[in-house]
Amino acid sequence: MIAKSGSKRWVSAADVAARKAGVHVGMPAAKAQALFRGLMLVDAQPAADALALERITLWALTKYSPIVAVDGIDGIVMDTEGADHLQGGELPMVTMIANQFLAKKLTARVAVADTWGAAHACARAISRETVIVPVGQTVRAVENLPISLLRLPPKIIGDLRTLGFQRIGELANTARAPLTLRFGPEIGRRLDQMFGRAAEPIDPIRSPELIEVMRAFAEPIGAAETINKYVGRLIIRLIEELQKSGLGVRRADLIVEKVDGTRQAIRAGTVKPVRDVAWLTKLFRDRTEKIEPGFGIEKLTLVAVVVEPLEERQKASSLVEEDVTDVTPLIDIYGNRGQRVYRMAPVASDVPERSVQRIAAAAEPITVAWVGHWRRPVRLLPRPELITAIALMPDHPPASITWRGKRRKVIRADGPERIFGEWWQRDAEMDAVRDYFVIEDETGERLWVFRAGDGVDPETGDHRWFCHGIFA
Repeated sequence: MIAKSGSKRWVSAADVAARKAGVHVGMPAAKAQALFRGLMLVDAQPAADALALERITLWALTKYSPIVAVDGIDGIVMDTEGADHLQGGELPMVTMIANQFLAKKLTARVAVADTWGAAHACARAISRETVIVPVGQTVRAVENLPISLLRLPPKIIGDLRTLGFQRIGELANTARAPLTLRFGPEIGRRLDQMFGRAAEPIDPIRSPELIEVMRAFAEPIGAAETINKYVGRLIIRLIEELQKSGLGVRRADLIVEKVDGTRQAIRAGTVKPVRDVAWLTKLFRDRTEKIEPGFGIEKLTLVAVVVEPLEERQKASSLVEEDVTDVTPLIDIYGNRGQRVYRMAPVASDVPERSVQRIAAAAEPITVAWVGHWRRPVRLLPRPELITAIALMPDHPPASITWRGKRRKVIRADGPERIFGEWWQRDAEMDAVRDYFVIEDETGERLWVFRAGDGVDPETGDHRWFCHGIFA
């Protein structure tokens, strides 16, 4: 990408191949062309890029955290405090974020740190996809990073480099007074924000389509009863706004703004759109105990982040009441406690690990059914586990196997059931074959094992044995 400013043209973005050839951001366009013959130059579109980044940020708001904002011209910042446990911890969370962006054909660099400034710098400095800065290790993580990552104006960065400053640590260890006298308070402010000495609240992104209600307080509040009272009133107002549009809420965020400038957020979700005041009030009151009012709360904002059309249903006129158990309230409770609730559904595939999928707990019934085949184990292992087997090939079951360090003598066996690879999924499965056997050992435990290959042709598989499931 080539950016312009008057007669100047420089590289504003470069893909992997261009970077390998020596092209980097900030390089004059003429020099980049001279460096690599046949280099494709595309004019940058800052306005279109900004709109795309805003759309991605709004998507991240519905997906990851109640507090999400645009960070510069190429980033997103999120407050994940209280949200990481919903994903199983920080490492699974950042890995999931990176993978989900990759699935959208977007290469992301994800960093988690104590402060916005530290996360901003680390995400742009790392060469790998994810980094997690341990709590209290901000100084060590950023001291050797270039001063250009301090989010200072380019003029100040240029003057600091003229004075010999290259690294953030060098700047942080310099007396503050001379720097303030020459450059003003901006350097000190950015350093204090990066090291957590000054608060830097994130102003969440909002769009005109989001429905939100708020209540500001002339005198800060802090008592749990008072907080719950005003949250209940906000829910009533939110439901009224949703009803005007014929919508129900699937995910709502309560943003708590404190007098010290910090924010705290609580997210509640439901498996289907609702406009039930009592139920939403219960979901939030189950979690408002986590609010830490500090010196007081000056503003509460309730936002309907995810909404869906909701039609009122008329009750049946029959005198006989239908005995239908609605389990969605139970699913809501478990989901808001951080538990992942889902259902298993069949997929039209003969390959065992592809024949099931996870679907939403309250999703509509799946019409696809499993195809007729031999018995399947009640427990399918997450992935086939390599075993050692003694067996005559090509069609005989194992006489004994060694699995997880334990040798088992096979007393009974049934098979083989031949399963062919799905060539439309991967070219490597064009000739692939698996021969499955149900075996029973001397203790009565029944396992589902298979041999990769038909036992004759090496192109069908390497003839290794695996355990894939356990029968009841």
